[in-house]
Amino acid sequence: MAQKALCIMSGGMDSTLAAYMMRQKGYAIVAVHFNYGQRTQHKELECFRALCGTLEVASRYEIDLPFFTQIGASALTDRSIEVPTQGIEPGVPITYVPFRNGIFLSIATAIAEKEGAEAIAIGVVEEDSSGYPDCREAYIEAMERAINLGTKEQTRLRIETPLVHLSKEQIVLKAIEYDVPLHLTWSCYQNEERACGVCDSCRLRLRGFERAKTIDPIAYM
Repeated sequence: MAQKALCIMSGGMDSTLAAYMMRQKGYAIVAVHFNYGQRTQHKELECFRALCGTLEVASRYEIDLPFFTQIGASALTDRSIEVPTQGIEPGVPITYVPFRNGIFLSIATAIAEKEGAEAIAIGVVEEDSSGYPDCREAYIEAMERAINLGTKEQTRLRIETPLVHLSKEQIVLKAIEYDVPLHLTWSCYQNEERACGVCDSCRLRLRGFERAKTIDPIAYM
């Protein structure tokens, strides 16, 4: 029986590529998706479900985390805060969701322990991201130590971050190499029908495709 890798999948390009890379390594994929009140929650869930079909996942989990909207403090979960569209600026942007990846990894750990998984894969990108502190390699390494201290002695989990040092251009090229169905992925922070093309996430994605000299298959306004 193949070893299992639990893949945190948002429905976006990065986490989808990470899952495909883990499958290429021979892992059976356990997929987990979080609905946390984000603006594009319905679209992301739709993409996740479609991608699970292409990956032939062993099992999947759809976890609801409604408290993020109660916390607010992010343009993704608080609709009174506008999603910035003026371009990527230095510092931590208002689209940062407080400690989101830490919470995601904690829940993923519980599922991975129950499933008997060997690894947790997350598509964090440090060098070409929006500046989120919970995407840094040093943080992920510290989280790995913490989860292994807080689980059963026989549970030994690795957190795999295969994209952490890649640029968006490299991610696009690698996704093509791994035959990732990019038309089923979604990156836009604010629209669910046609991507806006001007939020930070859309700008990063479009820049990656432009530098990779290929066309993004999703529809933009």
